[in-house]
Amino acid sequence: MTLLTEYRTPLLTLPNRIVMSPMTRLRSEPDGSPTTDVADYYAQRAAAGLIVTEGIWPHSSGQSEAWAPGIQTEKHVQAWRRVTDAVHAAGGRIVAQLMHGGRKGHPLGRIDGSMPAGPSAVLDEDWVHLIAGGKAEPIVPEVMDHAAIAAAIEHHASAAHNAIAAGFDGVEIHGANSYLSHQFLADNTNLRTDEFGGSLENRMRLPLAIVDAVAGAIGAHRTAIRLSPGNPQFNMVEADPGPLYRELVTELDRRGLAYLHLIDNDDYPALADLRPRWHGTLVANVGENREPTSAASATAALERGHADLVSFGRAFISNPDLVHRITHDLPLADIREHLLYGRTAEGYSDYPRWEASETDTRQRVVGVS
Repeated sequence: MTLLTEYRTPLLTLPNRIVMSPMTRLRSEPDGSPTTDVADYYAQRAAAGLIVTEGIWPHSSGQSEAWAPGIQTEKHVQAWRRVTDAVHAAGGRIVAQLMHGGRKGHPLGRIDGSMPAGPSAVLDEDWVHLIAGGKAEPIVPEVMDHAAIAAAIEHHASAAHNAIAAGFDGVEIHGANSYLSHQFLADNTNLRTDEFGGSLENRMRLPLAIVDAVAGAIGAHRTAIRLSPGNPQFNMVEADPGPLYRELVTELDRRGLAYLHLIDNDDYPALADLRPRWHGTLVANVGENREPTSAASATAALERGHADLVSFGRAFISNPDLVHRITHDLPLADIREHLLYGRTAEGYSDYPRWEASETDTRQRVVGVS
């Protein structure tokens, strides 16, 4: 088994085991509709076994920052339909990642001007992009009451329905990297004493409710989730993630989901610990907070039996033809870091691909059209 081996799931037949990881790029219209550059960007990377989109907010009350895309309105659905049509026409497969910001956000970075709210009134120290440009000092979030929690669950289900209407092949729930579900799981962001806080079972309640609502809307076979046990990103604290995530993965395993997308961690070996508890398709991410995922590190995860598929993040940003480069052991292009976030195609969909010359067998870089 190699990265280039075909993989079949109940959802899709994948030509290889290389997954494009979700990565925020902020190329949307002010209302959250993806631009035409977004369709170009994903279609260029359609050779991936599977593409997972950047995080998409299910509702404006969960928008993490300005220029992040949404999938709440009919306009959003039609704009994303252009993206999925382009990917499918290029022979690819694409799922939408639903990303609710929870405590992450700012009224000046949201199209509805709402206050961010999370499980507890714990400040997120990360500065976020604003609609008018620049960034603002973070603010303490409001505490989600039971009505707000119920609304967030329903927003995920509605967004999942919209994603399928937009032509996506499935939905990945963002339960990692400091977003809403992760906030309910983590030690320092969930200080609640009601049925959504305290015990392991209570802290798992919201993520499981979101999974069940999405699966109820579009089917478990089209529903996936991403988790990052012990990930310290954005000041998250999970001192002993093992007990909680063992219980959570055991519960998720009973639900027959499309896949589990699991981020490994130097302090907690999530892949080695949790793989035995997951009997479905497992997508491993081995590059988070480490050196970018390489063909060698991805292959090692497959060979150890820790994963069925491996997601690549940074390598896909500057290499639209990453699968081709891995296949032929070609060098990778560097990222133009200062253009990671922006409004245009520059540093986004203008990275060149590597092709064979028509006149000789040497390799050369050619522009992406």
